[in-house]
Parts: sequence; structure tokens; C-alpha cells
Amino acid sequence: MAKSVAIIGGGPAGLMAAEHLAAKGHAVTIYDAMPTVGRKFLLAGKSGLNITHAEDYARFVTRYGAANERLRPVLDLMTPEAIRVWAADLGTETFVGTSGRVFPTVMKASPLLRAWLKRLEGLGVTILTRHRWIGFDKDALLFETPEGPKQVIADATLLALGGASWPKLGSDAAWVPLLANEGVAIAPLRPANCGFDCDFSESFNGRFSGQPVKSVKATSTAGTTQGEFVISRGGIEGSLIYGHSAALRDALERDGHAELLLDLAPGRTVEKLAADLDRQDRKTSFSTRLKKAANLDGVKIALLREVNPEANQLTSGALARLIKALPLPVKRPRPIAEAISTAGGVTLNAIDNGFMLKNRPGTFVSGEMLDWEAPTGGYLLTACFATGIAAADGIDRWLLRSQG
Repeated sequence: MAKSVAIIGGGPAGLMAAEHLAAKGHAVTIYDAMPTVGRKFLLAGKSGLNITHAEDYARFVTRYGAANERLRPVLDLMTPEAIRVWAADLGTETFVGTSGRVFPTVMKASPLLRAWLKRLEGLGVTILTRHRWIGFDKDALLFETPEGPKQVIADATLLALGGASWPKLGSDAAWVPLLANEGVAIAPLRPANCGFDCDFSESFNGRFSGQPVKSVKATSTAGTTQGEFVISRGGIEGSLIYGHSAALRDALERDGHAELLLDLAPGRTVEKLAADLDRQDRKTSFSTRLKKAANLDGVKIALLREVNPEANQLTSGALARLIKALPLPVKRPRPIAEAISTAGGVTLNAIDNGFMLKNRPGTFVSGEMLDWEAPTGGYLLTACFATGIAAADGIDRWLLRSQG
């Protein structure tokens, strides 16, 4: 007789676990609080679903910070190449972008999600929406539903409820107190892949909010990367910033202050810049000198002045050094609800090698509920898929042992 598995959460981790468990013959039901499943997955695909990354796999598996060692064997279960094959089997061909990021050829998530849900239906997976999990009653799962309270008893349960970013799409972290009451160790949830407030002046905000800062290098304890970012209302955001967000966030928590070092003229040396600045007519405006000598546009020049209002008084050498290493202070991360992802969650010590909660046998956890983080670039989705499979394998092994 098929064993029953309740999966709470219809995001990438939960859906992937459902596919693997149903393929093994288990009776799987997905419960989701929202009217439809995969809402954050669809949002991620709005501007092109970055499904994984094609960089060298040995480098790929180092992108998960403190969780690298624990996640390495898990990632082997669903490598980037395996994800591309899986997507192709669902009718979604992929391509590698110039940055190594992998996208569906159609640049959308909806066709892939539709095909995936059709596959799950064919495997006999039941999906019940508008079912909000509100905790346990001994062995029973408790739900709020449009028809009223419901109790469900399953042979195994997988929690795949996401973190705390974009709560309107379902990942509202309402599970934190529910698991804390069960004695589960939970690291505080914090914003990851997020923007930062910089306390820019009103004049700078009014003029440059929404403008991109292109072709810059950024340096933090996370390393040096090149790209672009956007001036947000009172701060900075964008892919270049997200790659440094964990380092900046941790520095703010540890030291109370942090700064991002910006090279506004990558590819040019300090000596060359200084010489070019020296050749400019001192009678021309500061902006004109910077445009001609350093090829800086308006937003870069304004950013330079925002950080150092006395920049126009510097010698050519000092100004060149400032252009190549502009220390931009960040004051605080943007709220967690705005973040692309979250750090923190159920600690990896709280689960066994099969992703089962050590103090609640039969209950498993996967995806962003767990305490790991990664930069954008397909790393997040890959780990969600992989932990979903790892938890599914753990459930299958546990059910077989329970049968015996």
C-alpha cells in the first residue's frame, strides 16, 4: 500500500520533492496557503528565469558559504547540467548567457511551471491550495482552509515553506514560531541578496534615483566583481550589490559600519587617470574635467561628490585614487520583505543526513527554510531543487525503514 506524504509549500523545493516521491510510488499531497503554487518561481521568471549557472562545477559548489560542506553531496543530486536536462524533458530548452547564467529560451517561467504541474498530475500528485499550515497536534497537521479547520495525518511530512522574502507571494516565515515551539533550532532570518540604504542627500536622491551606474568594479570581503547597479531611493541595489550583500550585512552586524569600495573607471590605472586629469584645463568645470579625463558620466560624478564633497579640491593623483577606490558607506540592509532571498532558518544541525528534524521523526525540511544562502545567478534555485530531492530521498528511506 502506498505511503502518504504531506508536502507543505508549493515552491521549487516542494514541487521537486513531490515529483521524486510520486515517481517512487508514494501518495503525495501538496498543501499551499496561496490560491496557486509556484508564485515566487513565476516572479523570478518575470524578467527571465535564471534557473541555474553553467560555471565550472568545482567553482559552483563553493557558492554556499558556511553551508558548502553540507550542501556539496546534496548538489550532486541535481547538478546544473541535470537541471537543464530536466527542463528539456518538460519541453523547456535552455541557453547559457554571457555571464554564465542559464535561462529558458523563452525567457519565462510559466511554460515550465505548467508542464511541471501537468507531470505531477500525471504522477497522481494532489495539490490543495488555500490550505494554511498552523502547526501540529501530536501526529496531526493542522490547517486553516476556506471550509474551516482541517486535521491531516500523513506517514511523513515535508516542510518547504520558504524564507521570509516576498511574503505576499507566500513565504512569510509564519512557520518560525511553530517550529520553535517544537524545540527546533532556528537561526534568525536575515535579508540576503538585498539592497542597502546609504543616506544619500535629498538632492542626489531627487536627481539620480532609478539611474544605473554602469561598468564599475565593487570590492568587499566577498572579493571583487564587475558589473552595474542602480541608485534606488536613498540607497543602492542590483546584481552587483547582491553579490556583496552578505559581506556588507555581516560587517554591519559585526562592526556597526560597512563600506563598498567602488572602482568607477575599471581598466584604467591610477597613473593614467592622474596624467589625464593633469592635462585638463583647471579653468573648466570639475564635471567637464572628469568627463574628458576619466570618461565618467553624470551619476558617477555625483556619486563621487556625494562621498567626498571636497573632491574638486583634490590633486590629480588623489582624485585618481578616489575614482579607483571610492569608499561608499552603507547604513543598513533593505527590509527582509524586499530581499530576493533570506539567510538563516532551521539550522543544519537540527536535521539528520536525510533532512529529517532530529527531534520530530517523520518531519523533514527543505529549500529556503534551511540555514544556507547563496548569491543570485541560479545558485538559489539549484539548491532548492537539490534539497527537495535530498529530502525526498530521506523520506523514502525513512518510510522503507518504518515499513520494515
